[in-house]
Amino acid sequence: MSSDSSASTETAAERLLDTRGLSCPMPILKAKKALNEMTAGSLLRVLATDSGAVRDFEYFCRHTGHQLMESTESAGEFSFLIRRKG
Repeated sequence: MSSDSSASTETAAERLLDTRGLSCPMPILKAKKALNEMTAGSLLRVLATDSGAVRDFEYFCRHTGHQLMESTESAGEFSFLIRRKG
């Protein structure tokens, strides 16, 4: 009897930030504030409806050291999974 302890990718965010309906720069500003309150390595999922958020979050993560783990779009709603830099 052995338990499978293979590394699984964690997809559940530790914190959810809903910025749907907000325009640039509010999704980034709210994400920055939330990340500052979180511990290193924590995950933040951001929901947005501003199409410019895709470019904004890619730039934000590249220049702040946070890791953009996932960026998806479905029916005009964007979802970003960000791992806080450690």
